[in-house]
Amino acid sequence: MNRLFFGLFAIYIALQPLAIAQADEFVVDPEYLVSDTEMLDVYSMSLVDIERFLIRGALDEYVGPDVNDEELSAAEIIFNAAQEFDLSPRFLLVLLQREQSLIEDDSLSQDQLDWAMGYAVCDDCSKDDPRIAKFMGFGNQVYYAAQRIRESYIEDLESRGYTETGMGPGIEKSIDGTFVTPVNNATAALYTYTPHLHGNENFARIWDRWFTYEYVTGSLLQDKESGGIWLIQYGERRPITSRTAFYSRFNPSTVVQVSSTTLDQYPIGAPISFPNYSLLRSPGGTVYLIVDDARRGFVSMEAFRSLGFSTDEIVDVEWSDLDSYIEGEPLTLTSSYAQGALLQDTTTGGVFWVENGEKHSIFSREILANRFSNTPLTPASAEDLEAFEQGDAVLFQDGTLTGVPGSPDVFVISEGKRRPIVDELTFYSFGWDWSHVVWTSERAVLEHPLGEPLDVDTQFEEDEIEVASEPSQGL
Repeated sequence: MNRLFFGLFAIYIALQPLAIAQADEFVVDPEYLVSDTEMLDVYSMSLVDIERFLIRGALDEYVGPDVNDEELSAAEIIFNAAQEFDLSPRFLLVLLQREQSLIEDDSLSQDQLDWAMGYAVCDDCSKDDPRIAKFMGFGNQVYYAAQRIRESYIEDLESRGYTETGMGPGIEKSIDGTFVTPVNNATAALYTYTPHLHGNENFARIWDRWFTYEYVTGSLLQDKESGGIWLIQYGERRPITSRTAFYSRFNPSTVVQVSSTTLDQYPIGAPISFPNYSLLRSPGGTVYLIVDDARRGFVSMEAFRSLGFSTDEIVDVEWSDLDSYIEGEPLTLTSSYAQGALLQDTTTGGVFWVENGEKHSIFSREILANRFSNTPLTPASAEDLEAFEQGDAVLFQDGTLTGVPGSPDVFVISEGKRRPIVDELTFYSFGWDWSHVVWTSERAVLEHPLGEPLDVDTQFEEDEIEVASEPSQGL
């Protein structure tokens, strides 16, 4: 399902710089082009991920023969080669772009497709050479390049420490007059495939542009391999170490599956191990009520009992378990609804979240379901509700995708703000799915202050195209 992403916030974009979801200016280290883990991460993209990735150019419409003469889409050919030779689909996509600009070109020539990976074509070779005819064609190029990288370069590196050209980790070699010492197998394999500095610098830049970006605060990422779920928060990944903690705080529908290499780019933060409203006793004896990322201490056991809590629920912990929580308002004898409650006006039907003496309006059924799907409603009279001060309205949980039916704009909620998603490529780059978008009322969306637009950078200029070195075998 395709959608346009250019709506009312286009004026905002024209007046404000975009918040590119990527690191600042990238500097290439010629001795470390990509990690071994990233190169071999076969789980980095599913077939659907590849199909969505290819919408940026004409290759998404390509259908042609694979190495077995079966008619397949470009995405299927790439996915199958990655699976057969245990290579990252991302690695193959970057090579296709580096060699022939196939991923982003709006129209493709037959020559681009015939020599898609630059495989079997040396700098001074003729493409009419009958010895390389078997490698011609998109399907053949992807297959044989992936096969050579896995069964020759990587196997040689793993078994003896260097490739057929003598490239290997810790081995200094002259590349275009510059001495380079690869630090890992992936870099050595790339210099074996293309023995030029510029081509490999392009590889590193393309990889960084496409696959180095930060998920917004509030994103829930699940490791495809281990199944572990992490909260991205202020540039860190926080492991969620218990099912009860997860379900008490987060909406499972917002979880995005990613590869372990995506998670590895974030430093590990404090774990989330305790469910919301846990009662934790510090070594100093103070009992705290856990509410999201805050700890609220009871000023006395009298206050504790008066608010309806039982000592049987208290868990003794170390200070290290409490250090990651900010200090919240203390709980006293006069505190009310310390754990919060949903009160529904018996006259108007309006629903409020009441907590700590304040009532917070909920402006749509979708926000109610997003935040309090398992919380019962308690009827309350208008007079009862008037006893509470009016607080800020309840917002969607961070990480929620939302929009208004009939509007082209789609937002991701992060740090309480609605950040416009600039285009479809950005949407798919973060692994989001249309089924995850929560369509709600305009008022509910506008309660969230407007944040910076979210955009994955797709602008890149390549000075020239490098071609792969001639294989020493198989011709």
